[in-house]
Amino acid sequence: MLNYFKNIFIIILIVFTVWMLFFDKNSLLIHKELNKEMDKLEDEKEYYRKEMSKDNAILKDLRSDEGLEKFAREEYYMKRKNEDIFIIEYQDSIKETKDEQ
Repeated sequence: MLNYFKNIFIIILIVFTVWMLFFDKNSLLIHKELNKEMDKLEDEKEYYRKEMSKDNAILKDLRSDEGLEKFAREEYYMKRKNEDIFIIEYQDSIKETKDEQ
């Protein structure tokens, strides 16, 4: 009689373990997927923190007159009076259109 109860308890324990590992809404597989997603989000968070620090450095440069002038000259090709601007493009920096390819 004792062997019979031992076997039932073992069977119940095995069924419970399998249920908790694979079929429950808080199963081990779901936890594994959620941990992967959390790691991915942590990586994104770190990436955006670095980008924010880069942007803050750029903003700090733009607050000075020299930095603002440098940005306007480089990005928008602005110039002072009595000044000529020559834009030099190298062959490998020119974007080709679909017709030229």
